[in-house]
Amino acid sequence: MNALIPHLRAAVGAANVLTEGDLSAWEQDWRKRSRGKALAVVRPGSTDEVAAVVRACAAAGTPIVPQGGNTGLVVGGVPDASGREVVLSLTRMNKVRAIDPANLAMTVDAGCVLQNLQLAAEEAGLLFPLSLAAEGSCTIGGNLATNAGGTQVLRYGNTRELCLGLEVVTAQGEVWNGLTGLRKDNTGYDLRDLFIGSEGTLGVITGATLKLYPLPAATLTAWAAVPSLEAAVTLLGLARRHLGAGLTGFEVMGQFALGLADKHYPHLRVPLFRDHPYCVLLENADQESESHARGQFERLLEAALEDGCAADAVVAENIGQARQLWHIRESIPLAQAEEGLNIKHDISLPVSRIPAFCAETDALLRQEIAGVRLVNFGHLGDGNLHYNVQAPEGGDMKAFLDANEERVNKLVYDQVKRFDGSISAEHGIGALKVGKLPEYKSPVAIAMMRSLKLALDPQGLLNPGRVVPGGH
Repeated sequence: MNALIPHLRAAVGAANVLTEGDLSAWEQDWRKRSRGKALAVVRPGSTDEVAAVVRACAAAGTPIVPQGGNTGLVVGGVPDASGREVVLSLTRMNKVRAIDPANLAMTVDAGCVLQNLQLAAEEAGLLFPLSLAAEGSCTIGGNLATNAGGTQVLRYGNTRELCLGLEVVTAQGEVWNGLTGLRKDNTGYDLRDLFIGSEGTLGVITGATLKLYPLPAATLTAWAAVPSLEAAVTLLGLARRHLGAGLTGFEVMGQFALGLADKHYPHLRVPLFRDHPYCVLLENADQESESHARGQFERLLEAALEDGCAADAVVAENIGQARQLWHIRESIPLAQAEEGLNIKHDISLPVSRIPAFCAETDALLRQEIAGVRLVNFGHLGDGNLHYNVQAPEGGDMKAFLDANEERVNKLVYDQVKRFDGSISAEHGIGALKVGKLPEYKSPVAIAMMRSLKLALDPQGLLNPGRVVPGGH
């Protein structure tokens, strides 16, 4: 037995140190692209237990992989194949510690499932607006560690903007309690922002104080068919003018992406997509009334139809219809997986440049690979596209990936750089993209990242091989 195991059992209890049996739930990433081997899966139940585990691992020189719901897409939360790494699963830490309605804040454990936080806020008559497809299983600690985005970034920002304070266990096993509910605190470096988006490479997030908002009086959803991406951008401008801060969601979906949802989930009854190259999903959250929100939507869509930036449109008549429209959008990644292995790109670009980027990059890919299929959808309102590449129909999907993934990534990422974008908008870097950063990120930025990693984790034990190129 490894000498570390008794220390881990003493820290969290023998039942919460797993070394045998089927550990695939912790060792295999969500996309099934990587399966590692953990020395142990450790499941602490408190911040003090996390600190004890980190101290024991630091003394033994054993690497730690922090893990939330294991829903990440860039191989950032599973162990490597060495059998040396401890997976630190935080899912037992799932308590809402406090809700402060007057301060519009809630303090929670890092292992809380996102959907449970949404419900806890709603029960208090408030809104926690972070929303993404994996919300039924992802945890807020993972959301913070990756600075997750989702469908409401347009109005409320990424997870970073929704966080007031953090509790973090450092690489040395010390606890930093920064669980402030303050909106203003200019007393030095903003340590909170160091850890948000660091993917567990600088410290282990164990708790967070989050922003809450008043519940809207009404939330309405509309679905519009548009003749082009240029028209979708024009419609976004119209929506901003007509709805203002009420515009909480603006999603674009290409015809082929919607076709996959229709093919694999025909019960979804995807509207308007067969005769139009793109459809847009809009959400309007109004603080006055449903009739006011509906009137705003009707005036917006009338203007869009007159302008020609929308060819047809429908407004959901009730909550059930609205949920159905959102379910179609959220089913695209699942339908894509049903279609077979694919090459994913989570990119961000200036909204104004997205039409030109897609036109050029689509043409280059089709010129490079005959019959290639492009699954283009995402959060147009904040410039984030999921620009994915599917093999030609009927081909061997795995063989396609093996033969083309590197050159497709190179082509797409070079285009992203040319259009002043980012190769990772909301999924993070993990192990999957860490080798690509030197080509697409400033050498000065990478040098500063390495300096921070060395300063906060001098042994290089926290999630090694992730995020920081050439880091230990």
